[in-house]
Amino acid sequence: MNKNDLIDAMAQEAEITKTAAGRALAALTEAITTALRRGDKVTIPGFGSFESRHREARIGRNPSTGEEVRIKASNRPAFKAGKAFKDALN
Repeated sequence: MNKNDLIDAMAQEAEITKTAAGRALAALTEAITTALRRGDKVTIPGFGSFESRHREARIGRNPSTGEEVRIKASNRPAFKAGKAFKDALN
């Protein structure tokens, strides 16, 4: 399922226009991104939670040359599925 398919499904399920569903999806992703950027955790009961995890700087290796490469510290998004979501898949 790509973004357009998701927007179509949202519009049909919520009985709204595709334009409104697209704006709702954009607002949701922007709100989650903004919250994670601030260091907050976003929890959607029954679905899961999004959080930002810090990754320390480390030394990596270029697989083709074997040369050591410094990898900067970074923050990365993480998603943990909720119980109801996991149960729905099994």
